[in-house]
Amino acid sequence: MYTRSELEIKTIQELSQLCLRYGVRPTGNRGYKTSYITTLMAFPILALQQFQDVRGLRRPSFASLQNISTALDEMDSPTDEQIALIRISLEGRRMAYPDRYDQEKLLNVYKAKLHLEEVLSLLDN
Repeated sequence: MYTRSELEIKTIQELSQLCLRYGVRPTGNRGYKTSYITTLMAFPILALQQFQDVRGLRRPSFASLQNISTALDEMDSPTDEQIALIRISLEGRRMAYPDRYDQEKLLNVYKAKLHLEEVLSLLDN
């Protein structure tokens, strides 16, 4: 985050570019540095306050997390042969049609399982 002294030494154009970079609008008159400085100093605090007030982006409910966990349980774990096919698929080797469709489905389910596991670990924090 920026300190007031860091922002005070910047020009209005530099402050305007910072606001554009982060997607925030200056408060008040755009002709004054104070309008930009106020916004650039306040937006991080406002963003966290909105998160705590459950506005905008929010954590999923416990029930939603349980549904993700249930989906993971339904997906189960790959067998040794499935792991082998996943490994060779990740190396770029493909089966002949029509088996290639099922190979792709298996690989996609495996990737989805990995992503769902990552989702749960990220949301546990």
